[in-house]
Amino acid sequence: MSSELKVLQVIPKLGYGGAETGCYDLAHYLHENNCSSFIATSGGDLIKFIDKKKVKLFRLPVHSKNPLIIIFNTFALVFIILVNGISIVHARSRAPAWSCFLATKITRKKFVTTFHGTYNFNNSIKKFYNSIMVRSNLIIAGSNFIFSHINKNYSKYLGAKKKLLVIFRGINVDYFDPSTTTETQEKQLLIDWQIDKSKKIILLPGRLTSWKGQESFIEALSLVNKELGYDSFYGVILGSDQGRNVYKKKITRLVEQHRLTNQLKFIEHCKNMPVAYKISDLIVSASIEPESFGRVAVEAQSMKKPILASDIGGSNETVENGKTGFLFEAGNPVSLSNKILEILKLDESTLKSMGNEGRKNIIKKFNVEKMCFSTYSEYKKLLN
Repeated sequence: MSSELKVLQVIPKLGYGGAETGCYDLAHYLHENNCSSFIATSGGDLIKFIDKKKVKLFRLPVHSKNPLIIIFNTFALVFIILVNGISIVHARSRAPAWSCFLATKITRKKFVTTFHGTYNFNNSIKKFYNSIMVRSNLIIAGSNFIFSHINKNYSKYLGAKKKLLVIFRGINVDYFDPSTTTETQEKQLLIDWQIDKSKKIILLPGRLTSWKGQESFIEALSLVNKELGYDSFYGVILGSDQGRNVYKKKITRLVEQHRLTNQLKFIEHCKNMPVAYKISDLIVSASIEPESFGRVAVEAQSMKKPILASDIGGSNETVENGKTGFLFEAGNPVSLSNKILEILKLDESTLKSMGNEGRKNIIKKFNVEKMCFSTYSEYKKLLN
């Protein structure tokens, strides 16, 4: 069966997010398991890392929500499916999912979707638009939280002929491995960030958007300062504003109001995230809305770093509270500051034990190999 399996994954853009890296990892895994692997996308930085000998790439405007473009993409996908003998089409976002749905109806091929987020809706039209993610033969939820969300909000679209299951997203534990970074890389990043390692470094990774909790993080650091004294640590907010200039100005003013300008740094991008985790003493995921999975919490644990995450969404599944990291009350700067102080006071032996347990947790449950194998197995079941 594996030699006959030809999978086309369709995703708006191939950037560095969780959905994108999952698509990238699965595409190469399929080739290594004697399957033909294809990706249709509009572009993205991750494209340059695709091995063109293993994965065939098609550039289409599948990021567009324009109905006319969606129809154009439908017929482009029909052509790709028929010419290449595609067995399964796997959509990872709503706009391309509509094109995939129509294309698989026309070609009578199997249709798979991965529900990567909660996809907010405030009216029936938006909910109908979102429902395309549960109109497939196989619906994959990236966490138990997303599984529950689907059952709660889209149950009328689920029937006996549809299969809904959880396949936890995974990360490359060989890439996020503390033993692979070098002292030279670590020193260079400290120089680039203009940070003196004599102080503790508290890192908050994630794009600059209000729901990622940068405001709570800034307020929490101000409270920590009042307890420990000013300039006792460095804070780093690592992520791009992606054009959200107003929000960037808002949180910059907040930093100034709390007199954190000399302590808190904004870093737009880091090409080597394992090194960023390695030089940090504490990693924070401060989202005020539920993360569908919470990649930061998983990557931090894989790097043997203490993670402090909001007690909502996927973090409840990936962080073993008190063992591999800590949870705090989402959106509560006081709760966050208290946990930061608690972690900063832990001795090295406790931190090392927590780091080891964290990496064991990720290797066991959230390894990319496990994610790819589970998805590949479901593909085969679907065809059978």
